[in-house]
Amino acid sequence: MEILQKPILTEKASLLTEKTNRFTFKVNPKANKLQIKQAIEQMYGVNIVSLNTMVVVGKTKTRNTKSGLVSGRSPKYKKAIVTLKEGETIDYYANI
Repeated sequence: MEILQKPILTEKASLLTEKTNRFTFKVNPKANKLQIKQAIEQMYGVNIVSLNTMVVVGKTKTRNTKSGLVSGRSPKYKKAIVTLKEGETIDYYANI
């Protein structure tokens, strides 16, 4: 099971990084906090102070087609917000 899927690089996430040294990742929905913490510490070599997780519910989307109104939902996912020790940082592009 691959625990870390990808970093979340949105404006809101980058604002969190700049102000409070917190980094955001999209993770496997079945992973728990201990597994996520181990994966991040091993991959990036950092010390984690705290870890918050949340399940983000997918948005409802609708569109008009020839056959009428079609509605659906984008998939839900699990998000992890990691607070690092003072002075440490994560470079997302170093491990590509």
